[in-house]
Amino acid sequence: MDSGSAIMGAFSERSFDTVDGLKLYTRDYPALAPITGAPVILLHGLTRNSRDFESVAPRIAALGRRVIVPDMRGRGHSAYDPDPAHYVPAVYAQDVLSLLDKLGIQEAVFVGTSMGGIITMVVAALAPNRIAAAVLNDIGPLIESSGLSRIGAMVGRSRPVANWDEGAAAVRAIQEHIYPTRVDDAAFWQTIARRVLRERDDGQVETDYDNNIALAFSDPETASPVDMTALFEKLKDKPVLSVRGALSDLLSADTVGYMRELKPDLVAIDVADVGHAPILDEPQAWDALLDFLARVK
Repeated sequence: MDSGSAIMGAFSERSFDTVDGLKLYTRDYPALAPITGAPVILLHGLTRNSRDFESVAPRIAALGRRVIVPDMRGRGHSAYDPDPAHYVPAVYAQDVLSLLDKLGIQEAVFVGTSMGGIITMVVAALAPNRIAAAVLNDIGPLIESSGLSRIGAMVGRSRPVANWDEGAAAVRAIQEHIYPTRVDDAAFWQTIARRVLRERDDGQVETDYDNNIALAFSDPETASPVDMTALFEKLKDKPVLSVRGALSDLLSADTVGYMRELKPDLVAIDVADVGHAPILDEPQAWDALLDFLARVK
C-alpha cells in the first residue's frame, strides 16, 4: 500500500491476517528521531478507526517512538467479520496481540480510547508482559449506564447522506455536546467527518464501520453499568495515565476516584470542555501524554 501523506505524517500502510482469516489494516509510523522508548500502539473507540489519531500519531513518532495504529475488524480499511459475535473486546485483543507478533514488537505502550481502553485492559489480563504502560482515554473499570444508552441509541442507526457537507452537519448534530466550544467551527466538523465517515462509489457519504457492531447494543434502553474492576487491576503494576473528558457521560469523576483507590500511583487528568472522548491533541491532554511518555521506557 502507499505511504501516508506528509500532511498527516509519514506512515506505511500494512495488512495482516488474523487467526480466523480476516485481513486487517494498520498504519505504521516510524520513529522520526533517535529511539527513546518502546513503540506506541493507538487503539480507537467503538465506531472509529485509525484516522482518529492522525493528528496525534505523527507527534508521538517525532518523540522517537514507532507508532502502530490499527483499524479494528469491521472498521475503516479492515475486513468486516461475517460472524458479528466476534465484535467483542476479547477477539479484538487477540487481533492486537497477533499484530504485535507479526510486527516483531514484544512490548508497547498502549493508548486506548474508550473501546480501545477496554481492549488494553483485556490484553493486560491475557499477556501483561506486552504492555509497558497504558493510557486509558475516557474509560475505566466502571462505565456509566447513561453513556451506554446514548451510544446504543446511536451506533448503527445513521443513514447515508448526499455529500461531505451534509456529512459534517450530521456529525456535528450528533457530537456537538462532546465538543461544545467547537460548535461553530466548520473546519473542525469537516475534519471529524472525514475521520469517521467514508465516501461510497455512488458519491454518498456514510459511517465507516460495519453496522453489525451495533448488535452488542441490541437493547440500549436496558443498558446497565459495566464493572471491569478485575481487568483494570491487571494494570496495577504498570504506569497508567487516565484521561477523562470533563463532560464525559461514560467515565465519571467518581470512577476516576475509585481508580485512584485501586491504584494510588495512577496519573489522572480532566480535559476541560470535552465530553466522550478527548481527541488527545487538546493542550491539556497532549501535555499530560507528553509528560507520561517522557517517564516510561
